[in-house]
Amino acid sequence: QGLLLESGGGSVQSGGSLRLSCAASGLAAGTNCMGWFRQYPGQEREGVAVIDRDGKTDYSDPVKGRFTISQDIANNTLYLQMDSLKPEDTAMYYCAADNYARVCNYYTIAYSYWGQGTQVAVSS
Repeated sequence: QGLLLESGGGSVQSGGSLRLSCAASGLAAGTNCMGWFRQYPGQEREGVAVIDRDGKTDYSDPVKGRFTISQDIANNTLYLQMDSLKPEDTAMYYCAADNYARVCNYYTIAYSYWGQGTQVAVSS
């Protein structure tokens, strides 16, 4: 049974930076994709960034050029470096894992494991 534990959320001013971490355990050996998602109150979860086991990444348009997803496979940890933060980045952020897709995607149903979420608040 997989377990994901996020950390690193908090409150920053517009233009600031935060780094989210996601410690993973119990993931199957063949899983390919991990990702970060965010959710605004009353809305569905949306994809932010994904990465495969080879390090290939993809970003949603709103965060391209500002966020960087990375992984430390040896330590089973996923990261999201968030720079040039904007008030519209304020949301609950979740890491996700256990997606076997050959090309990583943002379909929430494709990810079996989710973290508990970490809140990010950006003030103007």
